[in-house]
Amino acid sequence: MNYLTVENISKSYGERVLFQNISFGINKDQKIAFVAKNGTGKTSILNIIAGLDTADSGQITSRKGIHIAYLSQKDELDATLTIEQAIFSSDNPTLKVIERYETALENPEDEKAYQKAFELMESHQAWDFETQYKQILSKLKFNDLKQPISDLSGGQKKRLSLAIILINKPDLLILDEPTNHLDLEMIEWLENYFKKEKITLFMVTHDRYFLERVCNEIVELDQGKLYKYKGNYSYYLQKKEERIQQEQTELGKAKNLFKKELDWMRRQPKARTTKSKSRIDDFYQIKEKAHQRRNDHKVQLEINMTRLGNKILELHKVSKSFDDLKILDAFEYVFKRGERIGIIGKNGTGKSSFLNIITEKIPIDSGKIMLGETVKFGYYTQKGIVIKEGQKVIDVIREFGDYIPLAKGRKITASELLERFLFDRKKQYDFVEKLSGGEQKRLYLCAVLIQNPNFLILDEPTNDLDVVTLNVLEAFLLDFPGNLIVVSHDRYFMDKIMDSLFVFRGDGVVENFPGNYSDFRAYEDSAPKEEIKIEKKEKTQVKTTKNKLSYNDQKEFDKLEKDIAKLNEERINIESKFANGEIDTDKINEVSQELQKIIDAIEQKEERWLELSMQLE
Repeated sequence: MNYLTVENISKSYGERVLFQNISFGINKDQKIAFVAKNGTGKTSILNIIAGLDTADSGQITSRKGIHIAYLSQKDELDATLTIEQAIFSSDNPTLKVIERYETALENPEDEKAYQKAFELMESHQAWDFETQYKQILSKLKFNDLKQPISDLSGGQKKRLSLAIILINKPDLLILDEPTNHLDLEMIEWLENYFKKEKITLFMVTHDRYFLERVCNEIVELDQGKLYKYKGNYSYYLQKKEERIQQEQTELGKAKNLFKKELDWMRRQPKARTTKSKSRIDDFYQIKEKAHQRRNDHKVQLEINMTRLGNKILELHKVSKSFDDLKILDAFEYVFKRGERIGIIGKNGTGKSSFLNIITEKIPIDSGKIMLGETVKFGYYTQKGIVIKEGQKVIDVIREFGDYIPLAKGRKITASELLERFLFDRKKQYDFVEKLSGGEQKRLYLCAVLIQNPNFLILDEPTNDLDVVTLNVLEAFLLDFPGNLIVVSHDRYFMDKIMDSLFVFRGDGVVENFPGNYSDFRAYEDSAPKEEIKIEKKEKTQVKTTKNKLSYNDQKEFDKLEKDIAKLNEERINIESKFANGEIDTDKINEVSQELQKIIDAIEQKEERWLELSMQLE
């Protein structure tokens, strides 16, 4: 069943042509990845399909009645709402029923309202839906639904937008870099969710493992032409290589024919017959084909960087906390020459803060950091480049350096470096504000590299970069002779580049793992699992059989869940005050008694919750 058809669309901005006469279709249950270089119009195509932009020519036709949802890079949430209000603000009728039920739970004295809400949940079969949407929120780390959207970070807002879209279950889901701002655990959950759900996807992503495991078709825009591959990322790479080899073979034949025809052109008399004129016309077509070339630059550099000494970077018993959030706890590590360390961990465990600590951007609480005299950091942060009005691409790089010294007295100029990172000579004299988001990130990378560092620190370098640029960056980093630390959620990138990992577990715990990300996952999966205690907040598989409880027991069961969650919040709040010494000495006894009452109440309610839940099995 066809959901959407794109017919001969084109888009230009002034003299800059993004794409011309692009056509393809999206059918039910297809999971399509759209692949192209930064700056060739990927986001523009998504915006056109989603109806947020218009094409200069051509048309988009969608099946009548289908629900299309779009996860863009821009934040479009209403900052005046809470997380819960944003979720329930959609037109989904089942969500409206659940909202009514949640409201009734908060007003237990209104028996009539609760009974009506309960009956609506039954008639709409909303118990499964409620469980699913709460699981989505839990996996994307949204536990406090009363939190105002205005208090969320940019990454949290992106995750909330993703959660809302998944909860509403659209027919066609359009995604622009869905894995940005997700930690590795969230990415793997989303990957499994898309694999098992019957959902139609059209997305742009740089995550190649995600492409490999989720998508069943790749659509590539390459040098103005559209190519379609029925298969996953590995199949795409294989077939693309075959296509390029075929193109090179045809190009070789065209060049040979061009030489032959050029010789004829030089020898032919001035008086031209109709036949010779036709051959002359053909000659110019052959000439055009023979002079085509792929604009694929490979980074092959023998960098002559400042040699690292025996002392690189040493951290001795380094501790750092932000209020109650502990980042490092007496952390010890001595870096060796040429090490390549990847940093992984859940969001909020302090990965980016660690980079700021070792580069002395933020002070430590205790311990000592010792930096070798020969170390020259190159630090790529998530903030990106500061755009100055009227500044051209080449000028940005020349602010930091004119060249990188290479072996044997050679050097690579700023312009040549830009070329290797896919900025052709014409593009180098464009104004920076005209670049796409991905192109600006690519320019920022060049600005870091032109400084010829011997210790590279990269914080999420793969965000917003296209697959082609990632291959260029990987080629550079594989040849980079210095030290390298990378924070990234791109598993393919980490596997290819990194030799070992710092695993941030949270609460100041950092483990050193000798291997890449796939090695780590295999180790984690094979390690014996501790018995997992039942989390009262999870409520999995509970709502599906609620009709086994009586009306009063059902009402009590729902209220218990909310009471236990509230009491646990009170317990954590008091315990943190004890830990931080915030309680006056004369009130310690009083607060201790209060804490014990809360603990006793939790135990009592948990016992009753378990008793009722047994009836649901």
